[in-house]
Amino acid sequence: MDFTFSEEQEMIQAAARDFAQSEIVPVAAEFDASGEFPLDNIRQMGELGLMGIEVPEEYGGAGMDPVAYVLAMIEIAKADAAHSTIMSVNNSLFCHGILKHGTEEQKQKFVRDIATGAKIGAYALTEPQSGSDAASMRTRAVLSEDGSHYVINGKKSWITSGPVADYVVLFAVTDPEQGTRGISAFIIEADKPGFIRGKTEPKLGIRASATCEIEFEDYKCPVENLLGEPGRGFANAMGVLDAGRIGIASQAIGIATAAFEATVEYSREREAFGKPIGSFQMTQAKIADMKTRIEASRLLTFQAALAKQKHDRGEGGRYSLQAAMAKLFASETAMFVAHQAVQIHGGMGYSREMPIERYFRDAKITEIYEGTSEIQRLVIARDVTEIR
Repeated sequence: MDFTFSEEQEMIQAAARDFAQSEIVPVAAEFDASGEFPLDNIRQMGELGLMGIEVPEEYGGAGMDPVAYVLAMIEIAKADAAHSTIMSVNNSLFCHGILKHGTEEQKQKFVRDIATGAKIGAYALTEPQSGSDAASMRTRAVLSEDGSHYVINGKKSWITSGPVADYVVLFAVTDPEQGTRGISAFIIEADKPGFIRGKTEPKLGIRASATCEIEFEDYKCPVENLLGEPGRGFANAMGVLDAGRIGIASQAIGIATAAFEATVEYSREREAFGKPIGSFQMTQAKIADMKTRIEASRLLTFQAALAKQKHDRGEGGRYSLQAAMAKLFASETAMFVAHQAVQIHGGMGYSREMPIERYFRDAKITEIYEGTSEIQRLVIARDVTEIR
């Protein structure tokens, strides 16, 4: 498998790295402490093409491939996981879903502003009573008598970018008798009556990535904002999550890499018993395990990105297995590496004077959102055994 990167891929990786190190790193701790949404940085990331990396140029994007997306995501996540979360939702869940299932009018109207960073997108699948069991959602969308719009009522929870989103891809039940085949997708414009934002969640990590509940009270969604075919929403959501999991795997690699690089530097400088702590075998064993797991995560994630690339070209089937393996291993690697980083740093790893504790807090969410580690194991096992 050839992982030689093209000139274009290296260029967007370099652009992401330069922006991340010059603009995000100096303010990451401040945004983490305040929980403020980094809107100015997100606008600039849009101007650089980072908010629509795989979006074709005719819709305002960079027109690049999944490997380029992985490379850029890793660089942004190394600087700050919260910025990369916003970037992931805009790229993987919002833009990808509309490009795959939307009409030409929807692509022109909704994708362009998200890809350029002019507006913010969100993805509303989870509800208070339905997380991993997304099929049990209760939000209802009822077609009006004249067929001009759907009336939507219900509540969604844990919506990333919800407090600031301009547009939301929403999933709601349109035919309760059909189970998962009775769920449809809609593009919601947040400035319309009946769209109500709840309180911003006080999260453990990725704190600058604003998250909230969203409630719909007799919200009128025009029929032209139906995304894809009626009743295909759940199937489409699961497909979009495959792409999202590649983004989260990339995010996890970025967090792990930041924690690892900081730990290697610290192990060279910090002395105990008259020697650098990096000379002790227990420290060396931790560093070796950290490095190996990061590189294995990287390979799994590039494998998933290449599988997606073939799928997008019509050369391969679904890449659910590859995406699940990458997301599972990379997220658990991020948590392992961040944990070992805190341990090696000792008391300084527990202090907010250094970014290690932030990496630790940020890493945990990668094992939870866009499918928990338990769900990834189910996806992998079912694919391998063909038992449903």
